Amino acid sequence: MSTSYNRIAGHSIERLAALSDGIFAVAMTLLVLDLHAPARELIHSEQDLWRTLAAMSPQLVAYLMSFLTLGIFWNGQQAQLSRFTQGNRHLTWIHIAFLFAVSIMPFSTRLLAEFIRYRAALLCYWGNVLLLGAVLYLSWRYALRSDLVTEDTTPDIRCAIEHRITVGQALYAAGAALCLIDTYVSIAFIVLVQINFAIAPQIRWLSRV
Repeated sequence: MSTSYNRIAGHSIERLAALSDGIFAVAMTLLVLDLHAPARELIHSEQDLWRTLAAMSPQLVAYLMSFLTLGIFWNGQQAQLSRFTQGNRHLTWIHIAFLFAVSIMPFSTRLLAEFIRYRAALLCYWGNVLLLGAVLYLSWRYALRSDLVTEDTTPDIRCAIEHRITVGQALYAAGAALCLIDTYVSIAFIVLVQINFAIAPQIRWLSRV
């Protein structure tokens, strides 16, 4: 009896994790390549250097924000991959779609850095983050429905993974909405949310977020 190709494709979680690590590494490296030292011929005093560095602050803020974003979503994906018993063709393509969203983060970061005062640039950046969260949530829900998670994945663990994504996306959406006031207010809020994600495991009352 012949075997359908779709039944044997995409089973290796290890290969998917390796691909993901590589794309995350490239995307995070591309972020810093957009940062350039001031042109030497334009700097004639220490004051000139400080002014030039101050003018670069939007690029530095966008870099910091995106590096944190990718770090957060890398952790989120790894939390899921560690709970999968195996993959299948559909789950693999869901994660490839997730990696597509990762790969365009350098572009949305550059757009935000160049037009940091424009709401459209911030909303494009938020759209990138929303896509990351939506696809990661889809991955988890699909894995649950397809019985691809380990037996020791308790209901508490399932809820914790879903809660992390949904609360995070709600906070990002709230941050994006603040651009109606000012884009800098919006960015400050998003950075605070990201710092919370980074340090929350060390603080008991924040550990649920």
